Amino acid sequence: MFCTRFFCTLLFISLFAVCSHASDWRFNAGLGIRNQTPIVALAGFGYKELMFRAQGMGFIHNENDYWCGIRGSVLWTFFKDAPFNLDAGVGGGYEYARAPNKMHEALDNANGLVAFPYNYKEIGDISMELWTHLYGFYTQISVPMKKFAEHDAHKIFWGAGYIYEF
Repeated sequence: MFCTRFFCTLLFISLFAVCSHASDWRFNAGLGIRNQTPIVALAGFGYKELMFRAQGMGFIHNENDYWCGIRGSVLWTFFKDAPFNLDAGVGGGYEYARAPNKMHEALDNANGLVAFPYNYKEIGDISMELWTHLYGFYTQISVPMKKFAEHDAHKIFWGAGYIYEF
């Protein structure tokens, strides 16, 4: 079963790689970090300068210790054929993180349920985004224009990582 999945995945990636070099289509995949979500997987596709990119990941340790995030972006690429290029556009997403708060747990143990035994951060937004790329390494800055859900979130979001384009 693993061999079949691996073979199909390899065939799928190879097909996209061949098609991307034979036409104006572009595909990319990578890994990165963000200030709201510790690690994200990225995937994107585009035609000429227009690019759609999605990123996300999650991790569950226990009921009150987890994080998750998903984000999508529509971007326009400047200097596409140069080693250094810029992507500018609009993105949106939702990110949530919950972590234990030992001080609140101690208060609850002493006095009954008086405080939540965890801290959390949450953001649901539409943002203006700017991505810079240099030989596959990227940085990302997102400035929220509209927030749908917010609790203890940063005002500006950043990300960094590596994207392989084929």
